[in-house]
Amino acid sequence: MKSKKELDLHRLTRNNAWGGFIVFLVLTVIISALMAATGSAFLSYVFESKIKDQYRSISSAVKAYDEGSPEHDSEIYGILDSKKIPYYILDENGEMIHSYGEIVRFNPEQELAINSLFDSVSYYTNVDVGVVEDEDHNNTFISIPGFIKFVANYEKNVDRNSSLGETVFVIPLWIDTLTRDGTRHLFYKADLSVSFMDLSYGIVIYLAVIVLMVTVLIITFISALSNAIRKANTIRLLFTDGTTRGHNWLWFEYKGNPILRKKKNQNRTYAVVNIEMVRYANFCVCHSLAEGEAMLQRVSVLLEQNLMRNELSAHNSAASFALLLKYTDEEKIKKRVSHIIEQLQTISDEHKFNFQAGIAVVDIEKTGEVDSRKRMVIDIEREYHYASAAKDTLSGSADSGVAMLDDKLIEEQKWIDIVTERQQTALDKEEFVVYYQPKYDPKTDTLSGAEALIRWQSPEFGFVTPNRFIPIFEQNGFVVEIDHYMIRHVARDQKRWLDEGLKCVPISVNVSRAHFIEDDLAEQIRDAVDGEKCPHEYIEIELTESAFFDDKKKMLETINKLKEYGFAVSMDDFGSGYSSLNSLKDMPLDVLKLDAEFFRGEQGDGRGEIVVREAIKLAGFLNMRTVAEGVEHVEQVKFLREQGCDMIQGYYYAKPLPMAEYEERMKESAGKESAEGADTPAEGSGLSAE
Repeated sequence: MKSKKELDLHRLTRNNAWGGFIVFLVLTVIISALMAATGSAFLSYVFESKIKDQYRSISSAVKAYDEGSPEHDSEIYGILDSKKIPYYILDENGEMIHSYGEIVRFNPEQELAINSLFDSVSYYTNVDVGVVEDEDHNNTFISIPGFIKFVANYEKNVDRNSSLGETVFVIPLWIDTLTRDGTRHLFYKADLSVSFMDLSYGIVIYLAVIVLMVTVLIITFISALSNAIRKANTIRLLFTDGTTRGHNWLWFEYKGNPILRKKKNQNRTYAVVNIEMVRYANFCVCHSLAEGEAMLQRVSVLLEQNLMRNELSAHNSAASFALLLKYTDEEKIKKRVSHIIEQLQTISDEHKFNFQAGIAVVDIEKTGEVDSRKRMVIDIEREYHYASAAKDTLSGSADSGVAMLDDKLIEEQKWIDIVTERQQTALDKEEFVVYYQPKYDPKTDTLSGAEALIRWQSPEFGFVTPNRFIPIFEQNGFVVEIDHYMIRHVARDQKRWLDEGLKCVPISVNVSRAHFIEDDLAEQIRDAVDGEKCPHEYIEIELTESAFFDDKKKMLETINKLKEYGFAVSMDDFGSGYSSLNSLKDMPLDVLKLDAEFFRGEQGDGRGEIVVREAIKLAGFLNMRTVAEGVEHVEQVKFLREQGCDMIQGYYYAKPLPMAEYEERMKESAGKESAEGADTPAEGSGLSAE
């Protein structure tokens, strides 16, 4: 099934030039028909005019014969004979009454079907209709569609070089007129003479029509051809990469998906390859962008030279190229790609470049089962991402290498798709649940805070730990929705506990660095907490140290607003980055959380303890409280207590707890405080294993 992008691309690249050529052909047929009709109409008009003139020339003699009495016929015959034009008269039985000159007899019953100009008038040729006499008579069949058919007997001695007013050719035509009350036929020979002058006006008009119509045809053809050329140029620009001047990613998708989906290729297996030049940006910095692009152009040419039929290569982005290669087995494809990389490494005489490639095989059998991705729903962009994921496994090295997509990577990609597909539904159904990890005061072993942590209780996948979905949310941006979700739920729980009379402690909620691109983040947090009617002092906003590496000005503005609204702000994972001290200098924080890595592994020469000791002192000087997270051993608790650490969070005291269990801890802590207040002990031992 084609995606919307593919359908749009198909419509854009569809060749519509044929439409213009079809219009051209249709116009050609129509114009040809119009030209023929125009010529026929003109000839009909000329001959009709001549016939009318001939009829008028004898109409007086015919009228005299028609109105005269039989006893005066001989006198009328003399008048008719004096005109020296052949004629003859037939009675009602077809018998000859009188004739003059060389005649051709016609049977009135065989009248030629024509359009009569006047009532009781018919026209005949000097031979039977449709019959051409022998060649000695020089007869030529002439046809004027829709008006009259006759045989033209060209005069043998016509002067072809005569002036425009002289006769060009003569057509003999017999005119039949009914006389004496329709009982007699008078056949009168009329020689229709046509001159250049008769034809000149029509020829001029006809030529003008021809010029006009041919002009229209030429314009139509040129327009169709221009559209076809413009379309071809547009498609060429659309599919041309601006850097390499070769094919771009859009072309790779446009050509690649049909190859993978064609039925004739269903028995073939292909591999999608992502091949990338290592440290291309460094090369451009050391030399120039122009030199870098020149190298990419050479890479593009070399990749094209290594292709076989029905294989593709295109520049994707920066120094990455996409390949679609035929696949037979894993060993051969890796060997082939390695050979291409060897050629690329020596593409320049002055420099040696390294290339890394990831390979994803399309429709490969895995563990005896055919991959569930059916051929017709294969998306080459997704396959390229699989290849990119394989290549990313090599990113820790700057050396050339080839990596195949394995089952583990495939499962990871499938899991990403599943999480992305179900994330909104899970949020709407509140499948995400809040766990609370207590923070204890090491001096009194009493509850003094907590951190809200998210878990996913999925009906389909069961209990899902955050490390399996939070990184996906951070990548696709859904973590912003999770932040809002957590703040609302924590504020709601705090308000309920306060209403129940429980002693609440501040609970920290993580806010991702992606959230800080919003100018009104502080207002969003304030409104979410106010919506649950929770006092602001019971909500602590926790930021990771990496968030401080972004827009510091905007970060500072947001922190100041949060503190103005009554929220405490803490920095998580202090010591995991390289700019911690600088961040402390600039940001007015309330709480500093020491990274758990400080408390893992061997103590060694005590350097870690020195850093922790000084960090606690530094926080005290800056009026910040300290929290040590990841604490698991009693020795660590003793050390932190001695150094004056305010709170400890870790498995030594408690793991992250469901809401009900955390409520029990709240009650236990409240009871312990009451008991200690009554006994007034010198020192508390609490939950520690001392």
